[in-house]
Amino acid sequence: MNPDRSIVLENAVSTLYWIMLAAALWLLLRGHNAPGGGFVAALVAVAASAAHALVFGSAAARARLPLAPLGLSALGLALAAASGLPALALGQDFLTHWWGELGAGDLALKLSTVLLFDLGVALCVWGALGGFCLRLLENLR
Repeated sequence: MNPDRSIVLENAVSTLYWIMLAAALWLLLRGHNAPGGGFVAALVAVAASAAHALVFGSAAARARLPLAPLGLSALGLALAAASGLPALALGQDFLTHWWGELGAGDLALKLSTVLLFDLGVALCVWGALGGFCLRLLENLR
């Protein structure tokens, strides 16, 4: 057994990683109606990735990302840009956001292009800043 290894720390970070990602998702989903949103959600996700990298190594943290950092940033940028396309299709200014409902009554699901924009920001920042942190931690070891 490696004397530098802490099983308690590994178990704590393994659990906290998923709790932090759940908190990031919550911040993302409530952000377009209250403080939070894509940027803050991404910072929490980056903190989760960095904590995982500190305990398990950068390669293990990179493997947990949904895409490679550059791909994550590119997808986020594409989603954020795509959130402005419905406005262009309706003859409005780019990034004029659209709100609507799917369904009726109390079961109606409220939709908005703001959420798509926030998701794009979250993915772009998580990819860029997360990739930077992982590379920095690789170079420090």
